[in-house]
Amino acid sequence: MGRNGTLATAKNGKGRRFTATAEPPWSRLSDAALLEYRICDLKLRIAGTRLEKYVNQLYLELTARGLRFRPHCWLSEDWFSPEGVPGIAIPFFLAHPRLARLERNQMLEVEGGTKHECMRILRHEAGHAIDTAYALHRRRAWQRLFGRSSQTYPEYYQPKPYSRSYVHHLEGWYAQAHPAEDFAETFAVWLKPRSGWRVKYAGWPVIKKLRYVESTLQEIRSEKPKVRSREHVDSVPRIRKTLGDYYEEKRSRYGIGQDSYYDRDLLRLFSNAPEHAKKMAAASFLRKHRRELRQLVSHWTGQYRYTVDQIISEMIDRCRELNLRIASPPERVERDAQAMLTVQTMNILHHGHHKVAL
Repeated sequence: MGRNGTLATAKNGKGRRFTATAEPPWSRLSDAALLEYRICDLKLRIAGTRLEKYVNQLYLELTARGLRFRPHCWLSEDWFSPEGVPGIAIPFFLAHPRLARLERNQMLEVEGGTKHECMRILRHEAGHAIDTAYALHRRRAWQRLFGRSSQTYPEYYQPKPYSRSYVHHLEGWYAQAHPAEDFAETFAVWLKPRSGWRVKYAGWPVIKKLRYVESTLQEIRSEKPKVRSREHVDSVPRIRKTLGDYYEEKRSRYGIGQDSYYDRDLLRLFSNAPEHAKKMAAASFLRKHRRELRQLVSHWTGQYRYTVDQIISEMIDRCRELNLRIASPPERVERDAQAMLTVQTMNILHHGHHKVAL
């Protein structure tokens, strides 16, 4: 596909036509060179990419539920649905494999990088968009079940993993962050084909929210939206910062941002006693298992892998400074290291660095 998402054709030596793919000029650049590009100069669009297929699938799911509403979508810096605009902003790096690869290199993961995860977030954002379009949050029944959407977003939230008053959809128990997120998460579970929510949540208090979503959307499905803005908030053509500036800001936002002291836990896990001086260095052990630890802890806490990796990096530095060594069987050390890293990551979560802001 060309830069405008259309197929380009050419003739081979025998005069027969074939389809060729015209990649953008920046797609073959090194990371260092690509980081100098301004985002607006990437000339990105949804049409002709896999994102177009995912958005169309979202529309099909809405149709299957009898809904006429179609949230418009555009590319921006992050996932969000703006206040007063019944649409969905999608991160620009999902519009091209080269940008997704840069995102992974810079942040260690790509949020929405797989079809499963992208659809999961699209359904969540569609919940925000339909709430805006029909002003559902102003209804008393909505407020009785979810709370007031005007409630200030907290600087941090302390989730209750075993609560049955919320659905489980995005990581980090995000439904518990705010009433608006509670509704969006409940909508996403209701919208997903074959989610089996009636069976999965049978007997849970949250089933009342799911039934409310179903009855309310059946009620409005043939109505025209009250809010019809088609604005593209913070769209890619308006973003003049370079990719380098974008990632510098993003890493700062999802970094630890506070002093961290791990000595007590590290000294319980490892040892600096002379009798262990010939054993494997704790810093080397953590480096060896870094990727696995980062992936597991990120999955179970809902934190960005970049944030978890920053904690591991600090631990490695401190292990080196304290000259710590492993003093127990490696299997036990790995298990305990995972537990300690999870605790430290949850401490970050509870002090204002929760992962998602959708």
